[in-house]
Amino acid sequence: MTKPLAFACLALLPALAWSAARAAQDAEYERPYRVENGKVDQATFNGYRRYGNSCLQCHGPDGSGSSYAPNLTDSLKHMTHEQFNYVVINGRQNVTASQQNVMPSFGHVEDVVMYLDDIYAYLKARSDGVLGRGRPERLPR
Repeated sequence: MTKPLAFACLALLPALAWSAARAAQDAEYERPYRVENGKVDQATFNGYRRYGNSCLQCHGPDGSGSSYAPNLTDSLKHMTHEQFNYVVINGRQNVTASQQNVMPSFGHVEDVVMYLDDIYAYLKARSDGVLGRGRPERLPR
C-alpha cells in the first residue's frame, strides 16, 4: 500500500467509527411512533387527540409553545421518555428572578396518565421532525 493511500485510509477511520457508533445508537433508540407518508399509527393519532384535550391550552398547537409554556418539540430533543413522564405526572416549577413557570401535576388526570405514552409518541414524532403540523392522518389498521 502506498503512503498516500495509507494516510487516506487513516483519515477515514474517525468517520467510520462515528458512523458505526451512530448506527448502534439508532438501533438502541426505538421510536415510540410509526409514521409513513405523513400518516401515523393509532397510538400516535390518539396522542395528538389527547394532547389537544389536555396540553394545547398552555403549550400551543402542535407542541410548538406559547408565551405561557415552552415548546415541547424542542424540549423532547433533550428529554428522555422517563423525564417527560415524571414532569407530566408530578409537575415542575422553574422560578427565577425574571420569570415563574409552573407546570401543574397531571398525575391525577386519568385521560392524561392512561395515555401518556401516546401523547409522548405524538410529541416525539413532532420533535424528531417526521410529523408536520396539524391533524395527522391515520394509517390503515
